[in-house]
Amino acid sequence: MKLAIIGVGLIGGSLGLCLKDKLGEKIFITGLCRTETSMQKAVELGAVDLATSDLKKVVEDADIIFLSPPVLQIVPMVKKILPYLKSGAILTDAGSTKNFIYRELKKILPQDIFYIPGHPMTGREKSGVEAANKNLFQNKAYVIIEDKNIPAEIYDKLMQVLRLTDAKFISLEIEKHDRCAAIISHVPHVTAAALVTLLNRAGDDLESCLKLIGGGFKDTTRIASSNADMWADICMTNSDAISANLRDLQNILGEVIKSIENHDRQAIHDYFTQSKKRRDEILETVEKKFDPN
Repeated sequence: MKLAIIGVGLIGGSLGLCLKDKLGEKIFITGLCRTETSMQKAVELGAVDLATSDLKKVVEDADIIFLSPPVLQIVPMVKKILPYLKSGAILTDAGSTKNFIYRELKKILPQDIFYIPGHPMTGREKSGVEAANKNLFQNKAYVIIEDKNIPAEIYDKLMQVLRLTDAKFISLEIEKHDRCAAIISHVPHVTAAALVTLLNRAGDDLESCLKLIGGGFKDTTRIASSNADMWADICMTNSDAISANLRDLQNILGEVIKSIENHDRQAIHDYFTQSKKRRDEILETVEKKFDPN
């Protein structure tokens, strides 16, 4: 088995570490990183067997190509590697938005090159192969978008490899994936960044605010430390769902503002009570299926 990883960062590097740990010499992994330093680190850590900037060497004869650059770089990258792909090669990705990539790749892929959209719902606030962990996918949701035009044996070939991550695989319609990802992932990231921006605009109170920072601020803004390139691309490729849900969030905050301004303690109490109850119910249900952390 030959696997090519385009973008040996946190996600790509973690996949490489996992598969080398499980398969050893039964799999040969090539990787493309952004810098020479990253390439050396990827080999040193054991995430790949070979790292190079030569695209042909990375993807030629690869059975599976795992695409893990920022979303807007995926389609241009596929256009570059397409001439070097062998017949029957399988493309899959880790992009947080799916419909944009799917539509664009369907326009350019020949019939003997197969694209199966994927989205491992995992990550850390740190990026780069140095942050990779062979257990990153374990018990985490991993969305696979099914396409009836893809032969069953192609799906099986990919899933035999991906199941080694011990992720919890979920099948979703592509539009539903993007809508749900906006609610549970994309809008929270935008909101976390907004809270940091709010603090940064505290003016004369900023220094005093910094002295008071504790667990609450750290917990609610942790994901604001994520990769900016990745999140800018996500916002550009899932703009309708993200903007619609941000408007819904804006309306919710507007209701809270009105209750606070009216000194309506009961309304505020109900707001927090209902949110706590619903969050506890959600996490209890979710944790029975997979680890959401």
